[in-house]
Amino acid sequence: MAGLFRWLLRLFTAAIILAALAGTTAYYLAARSLPDYDDTLAIAGLEAPIEIVRDNANVPHIFAASDTDVFFGLGFAHAQDRLWQMTMLRRTAQGRLSELFGARTLKIDELIRRLDIYGLAQSSVKAQDPYTTAALEAYAAGVNAWIARVNSDARGRGAPEFFLFTPEVALWQPADSLAIAKLMGVRLATHLETEVLRARVSLLLGDEARVRDLLPDAPGPGLAALPDYAALAPGVAPSAAPLTRAELGPLSPFVPRAFASASNAFAAAPSRSAAGGTLLANDPHLGFSAPSIWYLARLELASGGVIGATIPGMPAVMAGRSARLGWGMTSSYMDDQDVFLEQLNPENPEEYRTPNGFRPFESRRIIIRVADGAPETITLRWTENGPVLPGDHFGLGSITPPGHVTALGWTLLNGADTSMSAALKLMRAQNVDDALEAGRFFIAPSQNLVVVDHDTIAMQTIGAMPRRLAGHQSEGRLPVPGWKDENRWQGWLNYAANPRFLAPESGILGNTNNKTVERPFPLHVSFDWGDTQRIQRWKRLMETREVHTRESFIEAQLDTVSFTARALLPLIGRDLWFTGEPAPLGSPERRRQRALELLAEWNGDMNEHLPEPLIYAAWLRRLQDRLIRDDLGPLANEFTHVEPLFIERVFRDIDGASAWCDIRQSGAVESCTEIARRSLDEALLWLSETYGGSLESLRWGAAHQAWHDHPVLGEVPFLKWFVNIRQPTSGGDNTLNRGLTKGGDPFPFANVHGAGFRGVYDFADPDSSVFVISTGQSGHPLSRHYDDLGELWRRGEYIPMSLDPDLARAAAVGVTRLVPEAP
Repeated sequence: MAGLFRWLLRLFTAAIILAALAGTTAYYLAARSLPDYDDTLAIAGLEAPIEIVRDNANVPHIFAASDTDVFFGLGFAHAQDRLWQMTMLRRTAQGRLSELFGARTLKIDELIRRLDIYGLAQSSVKAQDPYTTAALEAYAAGVNAWIARVNSDARGRGAPEFFLFTPEVALWQPADSLAIAKLMGVRLATHLETEVLRARVSLLLGDEARVRDLLPDAPGPGLAALPDYAALAPGVAPSAAPLTRAELGPLSPFVPRAFASASNAFAAAPSRSAAGGTLLANDPHLGFSAPSIWYLARLELASGGVIGATIPGMPAVMAGRSARLGWGMTSSYMDDQDVFLEQLNPENPEEYRTPNGFRPFESRRIIIRVADGAPETITLRWTENGPVLPGDHFGLGSITPPGHVTALGWTLLNGADTSMSAALKLMRAQNVDDALEAGRFFIAPSQNLVVVDHDTIAMQTIGAMPRRLAGHQSEGRLPVPGWKDENRWQGWLNYAANPRFLAPESGILGNTNNKTVERPFPLHVSFDWGDTQRIQRWKRLMETREVHTRESFIEAQLDTVSFTARALLPLIGRDLWFTGEPAPLGSPERRRQRALELLAEWNGDMNEHLPEPLIYAAWLRRLQDRLIRDDLGPLANEFTHVEPLFIERVFRDIDGASAWCDIRQSGAVESCTEIARRSLDEALLWLSETYGGSLESLRWGAAHQAWHDHPVLGEVPFLKWFVNIRQPTSGGDNTLNRGLTKGGDPFPFANVHGAGFRGVYDFADPDSSVFVISTGQSGHPLSRHYDDLGELWRRGEYIPMSLDPDLARAAAVGVTRLVPEAP
C-alpha cells in the first residue's frame, strides 16, 4: 500500500511539473510576440528615418520626413499591436475564413464571395488619386516590414493566436485596406433585412395600418401608404414561420438590423461656446470586441498633425482632429440597398427577365477551401441589378415567388470606389469648405459627416444616393420586380442632392441617426432611420444651456437618462399606479405594487447601480412580446428589441393600434391595461427566478455587462477568461451613452454594442481635447495595454488628445526608430 501511494505521489508530482513546464513554455512563446516599443530597427528599402513615439496610453505619434513614410509608420504600428485582428479582417473580406475554421464559417465565405467584396476592392485600387495610391502602398510596406521582422527575429509568429492556427501571413496589399473599408460598410447595412421583414409582416398581417404600427416611419409629415406586397410578388404565401437564414456565427460581419449601426455627433459654434471656440463630440457605435475595432494614432503629415481613431488595416483617421479641423461621423441610414425579384426564364433557368427580354446571368464558378473538409464549389451569378443571393440568407427565400431569385442593389458594390481617397482628403482639409468638398468622393457606406473649424460648424450626408424614379413601385421599402424600368436605379444622384447643414443660426447641430430631412420621394434619403429617441434627450440637453463647454459636451455624451422610459412608463402604467387592494407580503400583487412604486419615483436614469432600469427593461420586453406573439407567431422572434414607437402607438391607440392588445386566440377582449399588468407580473417572475432576492437588491449593471469578447477565442474554455473583458455598465438601448442590449435569451440585457470610441474636441483650447476607446491599444492578451483604457471608458473618463510632441515624449512607454538599412 505504501509503495502504491509513493507511485501515485510521483505521478501526481510529474503531472504538476509537466503542466508547469507546458504553461511556462506557452507563456514564453506567447510573450515572444509582445513588441518592444523602445527599439531601433533597420528596415530594408526605407529612405529616411521614422520615429514612433508611444505616449503613456500606448498611442503612437508618428513622425517622418514625408507623408508616405508616416503611413509606413502607421502600417508598422498597426501590425505591431493588431496583426491578428488585421489578418482576420482581411480573411473575412476575402471570403477565406473556412481555410482556418472549417465548415462553420462556410456560409460567411459564400456570402462574401457572392458580393465579390475583395474583387471590387482590387478593382478600386486604380480609382484612387495618386496621393492615396502612394499612401496605400506605403502603409502596406509598413505592415510587411513588421511581418518580415517577426519572421527574421522569431517573434512568436506576431500574435499568440497564430500558434493555434496557420502561421502563414500573406504580405499586405493596397487592396486589403480597401476591402476592410468595404467590410465596415457590410457591418453598417440595414435596409436589405428591413425590406424582407416588412414584406413578411405585410404578407402575414394583411393590414397596412398594422404593418405601419410595428415598422413605422419616423414621426413627421409625409407618411405614405405601403403597397400591397402580395400584389408585387404573387405566389408568395403568408407564413408565421421563423425566418429561414443561414447560421453565420460570431465571426460574421453580417449583423441583424438592430445591431447594424448607430452613433452620436454634435457641434457648437463659437456663439454657443463659453470659451468662444467651436466644440465637437463624436462617439461611433459598433459591436464590442476585444480588442476594439478602434485604434488611436497621431500622424504628423505635411499638412499638419492629425490625431484620432483609426481602424487597423486602413491608413486613415476616421474620426479625430487636426490643429484646424475636427470631424466625426454617424450612420446616415440612407436607403442604399434594394432587393430585386428576378424572374427566371421558364425555358432556360440560366436566364432572367429584363426590360428587353431574357438575358443570361453573368456567372462564374469558384472554389472555397475548407479546413478538414472537401473544397466547396459554388456558382456566382450577377444580374444587371446586382449579385444573386440564395434564399437561405436574410430570409430571402420566404418572400421570393416560385420561378424567381433575388438580387441585391447596393452602392457598396462598386469597383471604382473612391471612399478611401475621400478619407485621406478629409484628413488634410484645412477648413469646413475643404472637408465638405472631400465628401464628394465618398461612395459607401453613407455617413453623416460633422465638421468644425475654428469658426464654422457643418453637417453633410456623404455617400452615393441611388437615383430612383418617382414611379418606383415600393419607393425602396419592399422587394420589387427587377425587370420593370420604374424599379431600376438610374445611377446616382448628384452630390448636391445630399442633405447639408452649414452654420445654422442656432449655433448647434447634431445627429443621433435620427431623421434629418423631410423631402418627397425620391429625394427622401430614407424611410427607415436609426433613432427616434436619443435625439429627444440630446435636444433637451442642448437647449437647456445658452452656451456649452467641453464638460457639458462630455456630460451629454455620457448621459444615461432614457427619454423612452420617461415617455412610455406613464402610458403603459397609467391605470396601474397606486391601484389595487392591499396585498400581503410576499404575494405577487405586493411585489407588483412595489415595482410600480419604484418606477413611479424613478427619473429614467439607466444607472448600473439601480434596480429600476432592470425592472423597466424586463417589463417592456415582456410587454412587446405579449402584444405581437399571437399575431406574428415565431416571426415575433425577429423583434428582439423594444420598438418605442410601436408601444406608443398601441397605448395611444393611434389609427386603431390598440387592437394589438386583444389576444386573437382568446374569446375575451383584452384591454391594454390588462396586458400591461400581465406583462409586469411575468417580468417580475422572470427577475425573481433569474436574480432572486428583493426588488431593491436588483442592479442594472449585473444584467447590463459590456461584453468585449475575443471573436475567435472568446468561446474557448479556459482561454475565454483571459481574452474576454466584461464590465458592468450604465446606459441602454435608447440613451445617449448607448449600450445596446443583446436581446435574446439567456442574457437579453448584456451590453454588446455601443461607443467603442469617444472624442470631444474644444477648438478654444485644442490640446484640452480628449478621447478614449473601450479596451486598449494592444490586441495581445498578455500586454498591459490590452484593456488598460477599458476601465477609463467604463467610468466615463478620457485621456488627452494633444498634438504637442513634447507631451507625447514626456511620459512615453517607448520610442521606436525605423532607420534605413545600411547598404
